[in-house]
Amino acid sequence: MKVLVIGGGAREHALCRSLSLDPAVSALYCAPGNAGIADVATLRPVDALDGAAVATLATEIAADLVVVGPEAPLVAGVADAVRAVGIPVFGPSAEAAQLEGSKAFAKDVMAAAGVPTARSYVCTTPEEVDEALDAFGAPYVVKDDGLAAGKGVVVTDDLAVARAHALACDRVVIEEYLDGPEVSLFAITDGVTVVPLQPAQDFKRALDGDEGPNTGGMGAYSPLPWADPKLVDEVMELVLQPTVDELRRRGTPFSGLLYAGLAITGRGTRVIEFNARFGDPETQVVLARLRTPLAGVLLNAANGTLDTLPPLVWREDAAVTVVIASHNYPETPRTGDPIEGLLEVAAEDEPDAYVLHAGTRREGNTVVSAGGRVLSVTATGSDLAQARAKAYKAVARIRLDGSQHRTDIASKAAQGH
Repeated sequence: MKVLVIGGGAREHALCRSLSLDPAVSALYCAPGNAGIADVATLRPVDALDGAAVATLATEIAADLVVVGPEAPLVAGVADAVRAVGIPVFGPSAEAAQLEGSKAFAKDVMAAAGVPTARSYVCTTPEEVDEALDAFGAPYVVKDDGLAAGKGVVVTDDLAVARAHALACDRVVIEEYLDGPEVSLFAITDGVTVVPLQPAQDFKRALDGDEGPNTGGMGAYSPLPWADPKLVDEVMELVLQPTVDELRRRGTPFSGLLYAGLAITGRGTRVIEFNARFGDPETQVVLARLRTPLAGVLLNAANGTLDTLPPLVWREDAAVTVVIASHNYPETPRTGDPIEGLLEVAAEDEPDAYVLHAGTRREGNTVVSAGGRVLSVTATGSDLAQARAKAYKAVARIRLDGSQHRTDIASKAAQGH
């Protein structure tokens, strides 16, 4: 099977790594990729937002499956363009991807499907913003309606900050604050059948102790020893299957990866948000624990035959990912700094710990930073404490001037809290 992965972040590196280990995959391509993905896949240049260009590339290499990684190409209709030339693609249509592309659309779908979520208002004028903020009070939760690369959400007790963020957006969703721990649950679906993956927890704030600004995610871990064993079944029944059924009822079936961001509140599980693709950095830990070969699972979803798939098999191991970010992330990150120590991790820690590239590029023989979140160090172990120790040992081998990372990823869970 020839597989083409679209994207160039840590999520796509994790996907490519898993696909490269699948004996069914005879050739693996990634476009545009990054410096790390080049070690496991053949890189091809492409504008990931140009559906016609992606479809042409997929045709040129005779791809049997195209996997669209990031949200922006999905919302731009790249999956539609590939389907139009008759190539199976893992990723929803542009219409169905509005589940992530528009938070107002997602709220409407949830209301129609009876999915539990936070009460909310969609606001387009300063007057509506003020009324909504006053109705809910602090903490204020303000979400840019459109895509914002994981940084369009502000949660704050400061009314002025909340109002400023709302007024900087064309349309916002303002909603009640949901207390309780957050969980990410992925599900693979062909528009009818839904197959849940293992839950994970990520860390959105930039600094230890969940301080600092929101980011695209600074680390993650799986499994969740503190979670109710019935959580996945509950979310399947109350959230995932009803959402897929509602989208199919509307004539916009959702095929691909449905990501539910959840809050486990005192009033039950509530949906914080939906994403229409694998989430980063949760993908890194979830795929590290998946024993079932990945390519066949994605192809079954693309072909509408997920109901024929045997149950997924998971490793008992725990997995932890720690993100290494550039100086000044998530504001205006500094780029172009050389990264050292990558070969040391590869030599000393593989396969228990490995580096997945996000914002990197190669300059001659040197890998340099090229984005805010630069690397994800992922490790597995017999439990979270062991996986965490291996991950941070590998992090310590990497040298990037001015870089930052959280030191508390999975620490409470590893201690049984």
